[in-house]
Amino acid sequence: MKLGLFIPCYIDAFFPEVGVATLELLERLGCSVEYPLDPTCCGQPMANSGCQDDASATEALFVHCFQDFDTVVGPSGSCVHHVRFNLDAIEQTPQAQKVRGRTRELVEFLLDDLKVVGFPWAAFPHKVGLHDSCTAVRGLGHARPSERVNEPYFSKTRDLLDKVRGLELVKIDRPDECCGFGGSFCVTDEAVSAKMGYDRVHDFHRHGAEYIVSADMSCLLHMKGVIDRLKLPMKVIHIAQILNGGPP
Repeated sequence: MKLGLFIPCYIDAFFPEVGVATLELLERLGCSVEYPLDPTCCGQPMANSGCQDDASATEALFVHCFQDFDTVVGPSGSCVHHVRFNLDAIEQTPQAQKVRGRTRELVEFLLDDLKVVGFPWAAFPHKVGLHDSCTAVRGLGHARPSERVNEPYFSKTRDLLDKVRGLELVKIDRPDECCGFGGSFCVTDEAVSAKMGYDRVHDFHRHGAEYIVSADMSCLLHMKGVIDRLKLPMKVIHIAQILNGGPP
């Protein structure tokens, strides 16, 4: 398998350690990984804001850079969702359709494709609150949405975290509530976004979480802002960092 590593632009700019952890984790699991240096953005911010035509150049560059890979893996549910389901500003050539169909989010790649049974090097003796992002839950099927009350509960992210020694997942009141980030929503509706972030962080805090973990660093970026403003004794961490052996 020729695997291409897709590191979203905001992770590259603000949380490069998450990209490094993703690469190291995949290599620990025996994957041969290549990281193209030319991609910039997948086009999601522009498309989400209704400026779809403005996303065409970045979408075309994304396809060009990843068209020769068997699988493309990225540590961001929202970005992967955009590539798979909304990469529509460009002509749907065979190359574009190939890249869209072969792009996988890290959690689903580990659990569904590689079928990883354990992470013997990983130990994380902390109380952790799990944030499954809206896009990961309802767009990629990472977990059962709470509104589907008659279906059995599952969470792919939780299944992976259960394989980490010493990690204790705390129960919160609203497991799949939105954190309020919502891409450009947090700019256009700042007050609503902030209130949703405060509510989400307080849910984790009152249940004793030391860390908030997610497969979406964009959500964690938003909640980190709330945590820092309130000076709460919590940290945020991407699941790739935990599965790779913990924060540096």
